[in-house]
Amino acid sequence: MLQRIYVHNFRCLENFELTLKEMSSALLIGKNGTGKSTIASALEVLQSIGRGINRVGELVQSKDFARGRDDVPLRLEIDVLLDDKLYKYVIAFESHKNSRELRVCEEQLIVEGNQIYSRKEAQVTLHRSSRNPEAQFMVDWHLVALTVIQERSQTDPLHIFKTWLARMIILAPIPSLMTGNSHGETLEPKRDGSNFGEWFAGLLSPYPAAYTQVDGYLREIMPDFKYFQNEIIGKELKSTIVMFEENSAKLNVYFQDLSDGEKCFFLGAVVLAANKSYGPLFCFWDEPANYLSLSEVGHFVISLRRSFKNGGQILVTSHNPEAIRKFSDENTFVLDRKSHLEPTLLELISDIYIRGNLVDALIRDDV
Repeated sequence: MLQRIYVHNFRCLENFELTLKEMSSALLIGKNGTGKSTIASALEVLQSIGRGINRVGELVQSKDFARGRDDVPLRLEIDVLLDDKLYKYVIAFESHKNSRELRVCEEQLIVEGNQIYSRKEAQVTLHRSSRNPEAQFMVDWHLVALTVIQERSQTDPLHIFKTWLARMIILAPIPSLMTGNSHGETLEPKRDGSNFGEWFAGLLSPYPAAYTQVDGYLREIMPDFKYFQNEIIGKELKSTIVMFEENSAKLNVYFQDLSDGEKCFFLGAVVLAANKSYGPLFCFWDEPANYLSLSEVGHFVISLRRSFKNGGQILVTSHNPEAIRKFSDENTFVLDRKSHLEPTLLELISDIYIRGNLVDALIRDDV
């Protein structure tokens, strides 16, 4: 899974490197403004490329340069272990005086040390085997090459890597936008969770067994939960209805009328089922403890960590003491930033001397 991400000159991240080798789950902590959500945004740029967005202007903008420093390229690197093969992808964007839109100045994909393709400015070079000579062609400076190179098959490294990027789960859910309505199906959830209905439908269509896992998880945390189903409410429009039952009394509730916390339980259940059904997946969840009561946080976080232990990977952020307590020093990172004029610094908690309990130290502002 994700081994390393390197970000340079992107908002508050300068020469920033996060290494997650052999970590099935990890936690990011730090004050507001230290860059936790910015890491998600950097990952979202890569995710968008995997999902086919290739126009640079739709991925990054001039305002994304750290402190407006547009004389240095904005650079993203990601190392991913897929099927025991190490994939390394690099892309760099630069500003140009003759264009309002940023452009690609460097790009490459390397698998197990072998270049699949490389790019310098507009020229792309495909690196084949010794029997097949290199091929070169030109690409618009304002387009990402990864999305335009033709894949030869589903076993092509290009296809494997792009699919992994596209299926990354990056979440900062806004429950009020999660209606449960679906006009179609997808395996690509949005960051705010607003297409939850389409994702749920997209999961159940090719993987009907996922229903059992979602159902089992929801019964653990909501004892009166009975079942859920998609009801046709208009032309090509379905809406999720949830059934509750206790002592022979029944209640039907549209998904959009559930509480914010209950919607997050459903979202968590689908994350777990997706990882098991078409994973292993990488999930970044910004503040999973939001909208939950203190008594619910611990079970929710432990369930997420446990689900990814045998496959996949989850990286979360949190300010919640109960969520923080469910991680250890070996997989908790602290982000620090002295001021808005300084870049973000990253350290593993196990490398920092902390007096007493971590949560108490955070409350004292002693980390």
